[in-house]
Amino acid sequence: MSKQDGVITGVGGIFFKCQDRDALANWYKDKLGFPFDGTGASFLFREDDDPEKTGYFVWGPFRKESEYFRPSGRDFMINLRVRGLEALLERLKAAGIEQVGEMEEYEYGKFAWILDPEGTKIELWEQVGDPPMTGSQ
Repeated sequence: MSKQDGVITGVGGIFFKCQDRDALANWYKDKLGFPFDGTGASFLFREDDDPEKTGYFVWGPFRKESEYFRPSGRDFMINLRVRGLEALLERLKAAGIEQVGEMEEYEYGKFAWILDPEGTKIELWEQVGDPPMTGSQ
C-alpha cells in the first residue's frame, strides 16, 4: 500500500445504537468473548505496510438516545481509518463534500466527520499512538 497522505486505509470500527446497551454488551462479552471495556471492544491487528505497528478495530454499542451520530438520523455510523486526515479533508472539500463539525484531536487519534449521499455519518479517524491494551488480537 502506498504511503501517500489523504487515503483511507481500512475500517476502524462499527458503532450502532441499541435498546439495552449494557445487556447487549454483556451478551457479546459473555457469549462471544468480546473484550468489552465499558465503552467498546478493541481488536488488535498488525498494519499491512508496517507490521511493527499495531492498529485496532473498535466495536462500539451506543445507547439508543445517543446524539453522537447526528446530524444523521441513522442508528449506525461507520468509522474509517485514514492516513493523513488533513490531506483527505482538503481533497473532500475540493470535491464538494462538506465536513460535519470541526476536526477533533485526542491522545489516541484525530477525528473528522462527513455524511454520505444517503445521510449516513462517516467518522474519519487517524490513529495516534498505540492501541488500548485489551488482550484481543
